[in-house]
Amino acid sequence: MRQRPLFPLAVDRIGNGNLMATILIVDDEVFIRLVAELMVQELGHETMTAGDAAGALKYLESSMKIDALFTDIRFKTNKYGGFELAQLGIKLRPELRVLYTTGGSMTDELRALFVDGAHFVQKPYTENQLQNSMEKLFAATQ
Repeated sequence: MRQRPLFPLAVDRIGNGNLMATILIVDDEVFIRLVAELMVQELGHETMTAGDAAGALKYLESSMKIDALFTDIRFKTNKYGGFELAQLGIKLRPELRVLYTTGGSMTDELRALFVDGAHFVQKPYTENQLQNSMEKLFAATQ
């Protein structure tokens, strides 16, 4: 028997099964990173993951295809957070789209640190919230 997809609405929307984008997911919490990876894949995207800014920069400095950066704002064990990572990512790849996330409070002061065109999804997010945020992220840059 075929296993039912976790997020059938997202999978059904893709229709032809083609992957839509390559997303670099960065979160220092392993479980959250794995769940985010699963959700993004269920939405039809290819993924790569990193546990901190240093790991993410290795991908960003490479020639690998990366369409978007989905990053936590705060990392516990690194001098760079998601804001700094996004700024470095944009310098390396000006076309990079950025989706921020955090489990903490989002303030106007923090929003002022977003790179141009970035979007935000609050943790904990549902698959529908992530899908809506991804759709806005890619619609805003077309």
